[in-house]
Amino acid sequence: MDELLRPAGITRMAKNEAEPDFLRLSSVQSHSKNPEPTPKPQHHTHLTTLADALGILKHEPDYNFLISVLTFLSRHETNGLPTIKLPSPLSAQLIQVLVAEIVPNYWALLIEDVHQNKNSGLKLLLYCLSGITGVNAILVRLRALIHETKAEASTNVKRPDIPLNIGILLDLLCRIIEGDGWLLEAYRLATSSQEAAARVRPRIQEIVATFGASRIISLAAEAEDIVKGDASSKRVDNIWPADSSRYTRWLGRNIVTLALSDLTPSETKLAPDLFAKALRLGHSDVLIKQLISELVLKPQAEPKRFGLLVGGLPQTEQRKVLYSVLKMFSTGHLDRLGRCESEATQPLISAVAGALNGILGSVENGTRHLVEWLTGSSGAGLGEGVGIRRAVMAVVSQERDELVTTLEKSLGQFGDQLYIKHSPMLQQEAHAQVLLLTAGYVHRKAPIKLALLLRSSTWLSAVSNRLSAPHERARFLGMVVGEALSALVDKGEKQLNFKMEETGNEEGSWYKGLTGVTDETGSLDPLLNAQTEIPQKQRKAPQKPTVKPATRQPQTGFVIEELSDGEGPEEEDIVPYAKPDSDAEDSDDDATLVRRDKPKAPVYIRDLIKYLRDTESYDHQKLALATAPTLIRRKADYGTEVSEHAEELASLLVGLSDKFEMDNFDELRVQGMIAIIVAKPEKMGQWFAKTFFDGDYSVSQRASVLIILGLSARELAGYETSDYAAAAAFPSKTLPERVGQLYLRNKPSETQPSALKSLPPNALDNIATTLTSTFLAPMAATAADAATGPDVLKLSTFTSRLNNNGSQNQKEDEHLSPTNPRIKYKSTHPAKPRVRAIPNTTAHLLGTSFFAPLAARFQAAVHASSTTRGGSRAILFHPYLLALYLKTLALILHAAGPSTLALPQLTSELWRLLLSTSVRAQAVGDLAVTQAVLFAFVALLDVNADRMRDVCVELGKEVVEAQEWVAGVFGGLRGGDEGGEEEKVKVLAAGVLVRLREGVEKYRTVLVGDLIGFG
Repeated sequence: MDELLRPAGITRMAKNEAEPDFLRLSSVQSHSKNPEPTPKPQHHTHLTTLADALGILKHEPDYNFLISVLTFLSRHETNGLPTIKLPSPLSAQLIQVLVAEIVPNYWALLIEDVHQNKNSGLKLLLYCLSGITGVNAILVRLRALIHETKAEASTNVKRPDIPLNIGILLDLLCRIIEGDGWLLEAYRLATSSQEAAARVRPRIQEIVATFGASRIISLAAEAEDIVKGDASSKRVDNIWPADSSRYTRWLGRNIVTLALSDLTPSETKLAPDLFAKALRLGHSDVLIKQLISELVLKPQAEPKRFGLLVGGLPQTEQRKVLYSVLKMFSTGHLDRLGRCESEATQPLISAVAGALNGILGSVENGTRHLVEWLTGSSGAGLGEGVGIRRAVMAVVSQERDELVTTLEKSLGQFGDQLYIKHSPMLQQEAHAQVLLLTAGYVHRKAPIKLALLLRSSTWLSAVSNRLSAPHERARFLGMVVGEALSALVDKGEKQLNFKMEETGNEEGSWYKGLTGVTDETGSLDPLLNAQTEIPQKQRKAPQKPTVKPATRQPQTGFVIEELSDGEGPEEEDIVPYAKPDSDAEDSDDDATLVRRDKPKAPVYIRDLIKYLRDTESYDHQKLALATAPTLIRRKADYGTEVSEHAEELASLLVGLSDKFEMDNFDELRVQGMIAIIVAKPEKMGQWFAKTFFDGDYSVSQRASVLIILGLSARELAGYETSDYAAAAAFPSKTLPERVGQLYLRNKPSETQPSALKSLPPNALDNIATTLTSTFLAPMAATAADAATGPDVLKLSTFTSRLNNNGSQNQKEDEHLSPTNPRIKYKSTHPAKPRVRAIPNTTAHLLGTSFFAPLAARFQAAVHASSTTRGGSRAILFHPYLLALYLKTLALILHAAGPSTLALPQLTSELWRLLLSTSVRAQAVGDLAVTQAVLFAFVALLDVNADRMRDVCVELGKEVVEAQEWVAGVFGGLRGGDEGGEEEKVKVLAAGVLVRLREGVEKYRTVLVGDLIGFG
């Protein structure tokens, strides 16, 4: 067979050479009774109609004839337009032949001319197919080949040409639609003919349906998988239409070109239609950011162009886009301003207000959307700085009616009892700021309206409901708002003054000062400057103590020696210098392998950032990860390096990937992030909580964020001590070595890096296991002593198994039951664990910077509609992430401890979150989520052990509901498998159920009174 197979070659023929005889006949002969020879293909100078070109293409012309036909098709015009791009039956046949026959057969020759002039074969082909008809023909051909591939999978007969043709079509598609003005040209071509509007409108709808929906993305992604899965086909790289994010950016750039073009109002309808379709591709934030950067945040930009796009959307879509715009302005520009206490921050706030005002100028009812954002149940920029609220108020204040409406809605919501009881405190703080800002504007524009409002029953009930709230923070907000608004209307002794220390401190004064804030819409210049300098408070450099020069002792003939009191001669403490020839780098015999350019460990934060950014260097990445935990802790309280670069460091570490497969990569990365939080907990705790919900990260990266939040909270509370803290201590804070040996005689040196213990991958699970064991141990002892009751209460065996699985390093002591010597039980903790006294400052920090942002943002994500946060909502309710999230909240609450002043507020938020419909729905059929919910109840009951009566008074219905739910979980689990997950969850449910029933039985009177309305 080998002699029958000969390699084929391609011979190109010049245009002036005579044609061989075999080209005069068609390769396809007619099968009619009287076959006639097919006419010879004509030269392009003899082509007069599209039918001639179609006949030549169907008869497999050579490369030169193909170039002649493509040149004719690109120059043949009808009414001044390329005929092949006009919709007609003949042009459709030409495009079908080009896509189905010419492209697969001549693609290898065409791509060789890619670097030639504009008359090259590839560029002529792309020009002929660069229309909506050509793109649809490619998509139809792709779908047919994909169906053939799927059909072959069942027959086990594979055609190697199908993946090859699919790769060619993908490459052709990428080359055709590439460009920022492609859609504008397609639109002009579809509307250029002098035809009735009824015939033009379907063409425009076809453009919107083809490019605005996910048709191209899905086909390209499926085709790319087929090409990559075939080992024999040539690999096609950079198939960007298969990436939904990159395709969204391309679509955004084309929408920008449409918005900036000089089209009539009726013609600009295409851009809003495409915009509305593109918002459903799953990357709405990417698309909106692309449009904002091109249409608003550029020199000589006109925000009204973006307003025209938003104005053409439905009302629900308008709200969604405007809320995303507010979030982008807040995250990208205003959050860095903090509380905006400096007057130098006002230009940037005015610039954002000016941008919003320009956008809303073309949006009908745009100001009403802002009012809904300010007063909505999940709006007002939850967890964001006050800067965005000030900018929005500057826009709303231009319309007096909307301003008064905002004040009335804010005041009614502020005093609502259900709102006070169930809303997250982070959200109540944001709405309190809106109320104070609105009251100041109304007082300046309509003082009588504010005076009448403060004499109404709404105001009186709002203040009284706030003062009677069970939570300390809610009462604080009520007192601050009451004093601030009363100061605007009342004079002299009539002013409301609670004479509390909280309202007169720095935070209370800042809240009351919001009534005097005035912002106006200004120029966009501060936004255009990418390097906007954020004014900060002047910090005084710490004064170094003056060191007096040592007085020189007069020279005498006596020599004073210090005798050592330690063991052994003093010469043992002297460490000799290493020999010069003992350099480790010279140990290799081959001189070419010796490296003299090894990087040194970073000693400044800017060097650490530089190393982390260098993702192509293994040495830099390894040094940065190994040095980051110690360096960050060491620089935390010395200078401003860490505070100025904390967010940049955190973003680099969160998004860092293990490109070089380093040892202990995850451990070092987590320890670096923990060091950042411990260094600046108030700032970085909120930043990491926000990153978990808003960042574009994978499940594993989001999980690492939760882990570091839980571990950092426990370290700040004093439950865990990191070895890196001791390694980062300066020598001035350590005892001399000989003195330190008196206290650390049997302990290894903590300053040596080798003494650092590795962080286990399931650190949070181990901590949860330990706390669960502590919770169940007293009940196990009681059950063993009683030796009666249900078998599930005999928890001794489970407690021992739990300790063996999660806490094997802990020592267990056997105890004999005093009532029954034959019964033995094991206990790893005393019946009543010792409660460590936690300073209120730390407890307050954990509540405000760790717990509150996580809980409030979760509730906002739950209540958000699927159209606004579909992607993040799906990730948030991933079973593993949800279970880890609940455990993290429980650990933070437990770390804050029973001495937390805001414990009632934290308890109510977490208790209601656990009983929410979304959480309980995820727990059905998922043991991991169910176990996490039960562990959260364990933490709640453990921290509130001494205030169970208050819990029953404040959360009577919730306690009864929790008891019923846990009883249902306990009854629905089979158990019985020794050491199995279901058995562990069932025993944990039994322990929680016992504690809940004890509380219900003990405080039954309180609960019954609450349930009937007399609690």
